[in-house]
Amino acid sequence: MDANQQQKILGYFIEEAKEHLETLEQGILDLSSLVEDPERVDDMFRAAHSIKGGGAMLGYSTIQKTAHRLEDALKVLKEQKISVDKKLETLFFNGYDALKDLIDELQSPFGLRDEKGQEIVANAQPNFVELQNHLNQLVGGEGKLVSLEQDTVTGVIPEIASQGREILKQMLQLLKGKSSSESRQKLQKLCDRLAKLNQDEENWVKLTQIAKKAIANPKHSYRTLAPVIIKDLKIGCDLLHCGRSSEIAASHSLQQLATTKLPQVLIPVEPKSAAKTLQNSFNKQQLAQLVQLLAAKG
Repeated sequence: MDANQQQKILGYFIEEAKEHLETLEQGILDLSSLVEDPERVDDMFRAAHSIKGGGAMLGYSTIQKTAHRLEDALKVLKEQKISVDKKLETLFFNGYDALKDLIDELQSPFGLRDEKGQEIVANAQPNFVELQNHLNQLVGGEGKLVSLEQDTVTGVIPEIASQGREILKQMLQLLKGKSSSESRQKLQKLCDRLAKLNQDEENWVKLTQIAKKAIANPKHSYRTLAPVIIKDLKIGCDLLHCGRSSEIAASHSLQQLATTKLPQVLIPVEPKSAAKTLQNSFNKQQLAQLVQLLAAKG
């Protein structure tokens, strides 16, 4: 996978993470009333879970661990009746700030350097310990922050999340390499493995098969396939794990890749990004012809 492709996948993660951060921030701002709304609590839980999964898949352990700590705390809100006080709001905000700092560093010119990430995590550790203790006090000592690897979330076996992330990692590694019939067959087999994580969920199985069909078309480059397929399958895996399989669906981009018989170039709406995509997809002669055609249309 070249630098442009890696940057595109990272960009997708950052864009998604910022949306999830907004969900977390709005939820914490309205925490006292939010705890009475299970659906909104679940939205916050899923937001933290999605950032955790993305961080793990891309190898950012500091993001993964910090999001996991928030996820654990939100799990208590899902399962226990809690009267929110000012201290709880402050502790949640401090945890949110640590996660936001990590994402901000990730999108900075130098990226998320390991030493900086470890520093943020270390500074946030006392806050998460206090958050855990305060939550336990609010539920009378009966609640505890359990690790997701030790417990279920919504009745779905916990292995689905870890196995799904591992399969997506394998897919990402294959998509970083050169396209070949052998690697495409391996990618298709990984799609089948994803489907088997829960064969009873029709939407999930359908999504994996659409991805498999897109991969099978040798006219699609890995540069085109990687960001679309990884993002769709990751979102689907998150929804499956959170018990929201009814919301799983292939994006329009993935559907296009699965049905078209011609190689696809997915053009962003933003002009500068569109220009960059065209430069990466066509040679100078082809670009000159495009300019002439566009000028004639105008």
